[in-house]
Amino acid sequence: MPNSSADDVTQVSAGAVTAQADKPLRPFHLAVQVHDLASARQFYGELLGCPEGRSAETWVDFDFFGHQFVCHVNKNKKDTPAYNEVDGHGVPVPHFGVVLDLETWAELAERLKSLGIEFVIAPYIRFAGQPGEQGTMFFFDPSGNAIEIKGFRDLGNLFAK
Repeated sequence: MPNSSADDVTQVSAGAVTAQADKPLRPFHLAVQVHDLASARQFYGELLGCPEGRSAETWVDFDFFGHQFVCHVNKNKKDTPAYNEVDGHGVPVPHFGVVLDLETWAELAERLKSLGIEFVIAPYIRFAGQPGEQGTMFFFDPSGNAIEIKGFRDLGNLFAK
């Protein structure tokens, strides 16, 4: 890691790097393919409530819970995810998402249910009573991109075993 020091990380194990507790996590940048920008704007902007940033004729970026998320038009995008079995559920891969606190996650889950979102995996709690207790839900955007939204009671347990 260029220009890094021991102060920049607290743990390096199995290829994972965890930021120090006193340093904020840096926003990620993710770009995905979508069929059209109008449906992306409706889904991410209106349904999920992500503010729109810059845009052009073939792309638009959103503030996805503090992260830079960009939708690029590819009218030939294929909607064929694979599925892996996790806790008795078929988890679509690839997928992306965000980790929220459990209260915000529950509020979003209720909002999405009330709006009639079709879940791949409906909101439920995994690892109840364990350090990694989390809410999770999976759904697709209109272009077939799989999204997982997680909620943790204690965000400090994000990597707890």
